Amino acid sequence: MLESIPKAESGAEARAARVIDISRLSLTFETSDGPVEALSGIDLSIERGEFVSLIGPSGCGKTTLLRVIADLETPTSGKVIINGLTPSEARLERAYGYVFQAPALYPWRTIARNIALPLEIMGFSKEERKERVQRNLDLVNLSGFERRFPWQLSGGMQQRASIARALAFDPDLLLMDEPFGALDEIVRDKLNEQLLQLWNKTRKTVVFVTHSIPEAVFLSTRIVVMSPRPGRIHDVIECGFARDRTLEVRETRQFLEIANRVRHGLREGHSYVD
Repeated sequence: MLESIPKAESGAEARAARVIDISRLSLTFETSDGPVEALSGIDLSIERGEFVSLIGPSGCGKTTLLRVIADLETPTSGKVIINGLTPSEARLERAYGYVFQAPALYPWRTIARNIALPLEIMGFSKEERKERVQRNLDLVNLSGFERRFPWQLSGGMQQRASIARALAFDPDLLLMDEPFGALDEIVRDKLNEQLLQLWNKTRKTVVFVTHSIPEAVFLSTRIVVMSPRPGRIHDVIECGFARDRTLEVRETRQFLEIANRVRHGLREGHSYVD
């Protein structure tokens, strides 16, 4: 009897597993001093459940690429597909949550009411808002702080509240623009661990912008190394750590080897502008 042979994944199935599909993407800004080429020839696919970090020098277009995915910038050429939708359609469908560099919480609203804001805009009932706010407060370990105001919380707690707000309407995709960049190393390490636990619990797809090599290596399933402007993808690095890893993984040979490859990639990427 012939052994059954697993059916190869079809092109349609492969595409269905992708949350983001970017092809030949370029973006040039028109300024008073002339055109500025921010991104050039970006090709990138991100699969469901991945945690992908974008890393590169300042001005390389990491945040610009994230903003293109979020329909906050319009590319000059190329194509972006998010769960089968254009960025504009995905934004209208509320297919993603966005976490900015600063928490951007309204100081006159309590933490609970800040988290509930997108739910209010989307027309959720009061009972549903209350349940979702509490669920996401629990996810980011802020239960008991719902009646506090942002100014009564530390910077790290404020950023956790902004993550809870981005997750409140349960999007498939979470876009994060250097959310921990302004925090000290101790707080950053703690939030990295908590974010990894959150990713494990929710199974969201995450695209994360960072300047930190250790942060990128610790958090990611893959790291996209970008060159200086115009931003190009210089390298894509698989990490391959267990999902339940802890900060101790940073002392392993595998971690150090990946960090070294990222560092070399950042250095070699400068050859585009030398």
